[in-house]
Amino acid sequence: MVTSQPRAADSTSPAHGYPGEVWHWREPSVLLVEDDPGDALLVEELVADSTLKMRLRWVRSMADARAVLAQETPDCVLLDLHLPDAQGLEAVSQIQLHADQVAVVVLTGLAEEETGLSAVAAGAQDYLVKGRVAPDLFGRAVRYAIQRKQAEQAAVALQASQMHAQENARLERGLLPRPLLRGDATDADIDIVTRYRPGRSQALLGGDFYDIVQSTEGTVAALIGDVSGHGPDEAALGVALRIAWRTLVLSGVPADEQVARLEEILVAERARTEVFATLTSLTFTPTQRRVRITRAGHPGMLLRTPDRRVRWVEVPAGPALGVVPGLASWPIEEFDMPVGAGMVLFTDGLFEGYVGRGRERLGEEGLLRLAEEMPELAPENFVDRLIERAEHLAESQGGLDDDVAVLHLSWN
Repeated sequence: MVTSQPRAADSTSPAHGYPGEVWHWREPSVLLVEDDPGDALLVEELVADSTLKMRLRWVRSMADARAVLAQETPDCVLLDLHLPDAQGLEAVSQIQLHADQVAVVVLTGLAEEETGLSAVAAGAQDYLVKGRVAPDLFGRAVRYAIQRKQAEQAAVALQASQMHAQENARLERGLLPRPLLRGDATDADIDIVTRYRPGRSQALLGGDFYDIVQSTEGTVAALIGDVSGHGPDEAALGVALRIAWRTLVLSGVPADEQVARLEEILVAERARTEVFATLTSLTFTPTQRRVRITRAGHPGMLLRTPDRRVRWVEVPAGPALGVVPGLASWPIEEFDMPVGAGMVLFTDGLFEGYVGRGRERLGEEGLLRLAEEMPELAPENFVDRLIERAEHLAESQGGLDDDVAVLHLSWN
């Protein structure tokens, strides 16, 4: 059973809050770009007579407007389309280029309504005809233009957030596959519980991954791993390693060669030379009751014994993949698996959370103590409770930062 809840990135609200909020706590700032002193005076009179109080600043050219926009961000730009250094829709484009988050209201002449409509189609929020606007209509037009711009920004941010969430969900599906098990007899031999929980700050995914494959002869192979860092590059690399591992297993590549091949793939695919990956893989033949384990810089495991004890298992390991490319080796250790026992594999996000308000981390010993408190729980309840307890301990620090992947294998 796999439970995975992809977490969408937090959408960012506009700089001035939700539409309408700005009017309750401050006067909007307006930049007037107008080369005609007479028309500028008309606008100043409209501002003075409008019920909407605003802070007005006047500049005479596009060059002056660019200088102001480089230093501050007004709520709205009132823009004349006949400037000495910018004409028509070019002026609108210039403002959008230097301050695309600012509302634009175009000022046109009486015979230029078509130009005003074209400016709105090009991205301005509204247009006003010079000399034909009452003060109340002027204030309302400025306010609505700012609100429309804020609504546009909120819609863009929401769309970006939804797309990001969809991308994360697709990556998660690649990181967290369905176990590939064969035949009805499997259910009588092995029970599998898998969990994945994104870290609290996972606007970006991490590279935790796992997989389980059973051969036609009944041998079960399992993998859990973690690519260093967070983000789409690391998540995509985790997907590549997982799929490559499944292919190697299904192709019959011996276990002692699989890790070396995975390191070659990591080195070829990683975006930066400092990226590395840790992993633990194991193979188990139910009739032999022995597990063959390979570790590459990955944490140890928890063994749940039939007599309701929990102990830490840490077999000899080689270095993480990508640390010393082409020079490392990874020993294969055999481990006796008692009938009715369970093996719990996990990524380090499970025990790297802080404990309480200090800087002490839970650590491997702390994780073992948590596991020892619940030896009687069924596998699914045990995994859920273990993650819940680790999360609770880190609650005062905002929860677990890193992704957590857990794989519980138990043999009947």
